[in-house]
Amino acid sequence: MRILVCEFVTGGGMPSDAAIPASLAREGDLMLHALLADLLEVPGVAVTVTRDARLPPLAAPVRSITTTDPRESWSLWEDLARQANGVWPIAPETDGALERFSRMVEASGRRLLNSSADAVAVASSKATTATVLSAAGLPVVPVWRVGTVAADGPPGNGPWVVKPDDGAGCVDTRLIRDHADWKGWLAEADRSGFVVQPFQPGTPASLSMLCRDGRAWPLTTNRQTVSLSGGRFSYGGGTIGGMKLTPALTDLAQGVAAALPGLFGSVGVDVIVGPDGPTIIEVNPRLTTSSVGLRRATGLNAAAAVLDLARDPPVPPPPVTRIEPVLLTLEG
Repeated sequence: MRILVCEFVTGGGMPSDAAIPASLAREGDLMLHALLADLLEVPGVAVTVTRDARLPPLAAPVRSITTTDPRESWSLWEDLARQANGVWPIAPETDGALERFSRMVEASGRRLLNSSADAVAVASSKATTATVLSAAGLPVVPVWRVGTVAADGPPGNGPWVVKPDDGAGCVDTRLIRDHADWKGWLAEADRSGFVVQPFQPGTPASLSMLCRDGRAWPLTTNRQTVSLSGGRFSYGGGTIGGMKLTPALTDLAQGVAAALPGLFGSVGVDVIVGPDGPTIIEVNPRLTTSSVGLRRATGLNAAAAVLDLARDPPVPPPPVTRIEPVLLTLEG
């Protein structure tokens, strides 16, 4: 089986007029190498990747295609996708990158080893995701588009969290403490693409799970390292398998998969675990940073499990029988 793997940041998706941020390149490479290590253990799999010429070449035994002009990357990816049996994108939802890539693969007729483009379209919008999951009866932190509340401010007296509706990680995510803070933040820049949520106290965590056809197989609950400095949030990694996979979290995983049946393969769900149970923040319809430590934490080759789920009929992953927490830091 010929598989094209495209990690957006390191594979040609970043603009050519500025250097690739070292933190993004590091995070992208961590996910890429974890995926390649798992794929290369599967008999009969041959992997092709694209690699930005500004970064060191890959040492893994894969076919690596160097990209020198990001403006030509999309046509290159389309050509390479047609040569593959399956395509596995690792791309952010920001600016529609993951949805565009997913629709391109679907149009090529090749197997998309990721969530469907329609599911990605929903999950790429925090406001739309909250509406869909809330309608399904799931506990979700409310989300308001800034344009609908800008005049009078969000409901309540704060604090609130603001972020891009299609953002990834903690990029441009801020804590707004009161209405005066809100007005100051609004005046700084155009906020038309942002959303606001009430601040939810509790422990930041994520669920790593596999999905197909409205069903979820939760693997680990990951404690996230999220820091707040100068009113800005930042994500620094966390502990994969660092929290117990409780029945409430398992039910939550199944509820998300049922509400978004187009989710497929590796999926992450960000939650806040409070005294009254978990509350959903957002859904990541793709491989997440937590995948980097998943193999060590569970012993499961998640890439092989995704390929098994892609079969018809699908082969469910084996149960995770032990968890060994793995610390992942994105600093340095």
